[in-house]
Amino acid sequence: ILHQVSSRLRLDELKQLRWQSFLLLAGAGCINAVGVTMFLAPVNLYDSGISGTSMLLWQVTPPELTLSLFLVLLNIPLFLFGLKKQGWCFTVYSIWTVLVYAGASYIITDVLPVDVSAASPFAGQDLLLCAIFGGLISGTGSGLTIRFGGAIDGMEVLSVTFAKGLGLTVGTFMMIYNVFLYILIGVCFNSWILPLYSILTYFVGNKTIDFIVEGLDKAKSVMIVTERSEEISQALSEEFGRGITQINARGYFSGAKKCMIYFVVNRFQIPKVKKLVTAIDAGAFITVTEISDVMGTSVKQK
Repeated sequence: ILHQVSSRLRLDELKQLRWQSFLLLAGAGCINAVGVTMFLAPVNLYDSGISGTSMLLWQVTPPELTLSLFLVLLNIPLFLFGLKKQGWCFTVYSIWTVLVYAGASYIITDVLPVDVSAASPFAGQDLLLCAIFGGLISGTGSGLTIRFGGAIDGMEVLSVTFAKGLGLTVGTFMMIYNVFLYILIGVCFNSWILPLYSILTYFVGNKTIDFIVEGLDKAKSVMIVTERSEEISQALSEEFGRGITQINARGYFSGAKKCMIYFVVNRFQIPKVKKLVTAIDAGAFITVTEISDVMGTSVKQK
């Protein structure tokens, strides 16, 4: 019975796969391949995570062992390892993207009539340009992969699986891995210039991923503690046309009954919110917090 239930759940999840997502993820994999093979690899700069590890192994092993081979051999077992925790849709999308990334990398390095053996076709041997644009383009590919429901690097699966047990955040786990990777690169090539530029690539890539996944204009949540909640809520609703959540609250020292208003706006609306609230209640307590994603609707019903 358990086997039948498990099979049905797996089938139901696989039915959620969409061909549009496969198409978009293929584009993301190709973008990542361009950043790595046309900007980073030609000047011996390195991506982060398993992608960077694959690049290092590609550099220090015989020529017949290609970057594409290491991308597949290292990433796919990690995604399969995280299958139970991450689910079938995520795993299938991720493996598909890695296969496209590996295939596109092979085509660029071994099939297309473009020389990427000693210099970038676009930035030459300029390490700074290669680091910045390599990070920007590969970060775009990684960010799009996450946005469309997968991941392009198996290290993300390891981070989610083991970080909490080690008392680390996912970001800290990945940072520690990458620090060790860049130290190893420096030791292997007896030079710290390339690892330092690779750290710049890592930073640019991370910022690009944040931009792609979360957007430029992050939403802000506003918490307002006031005794004049009805007036403030009405003013906010009329000004911004959004729904408002009211939560009953009580002052700890005074014991006075208050109301906490929860409201979501964009960063450009924050000054107007503060001005409007303080005009009604100069003693209102206001906090503003950045949030990464908003689901559902808070638009006022007409």
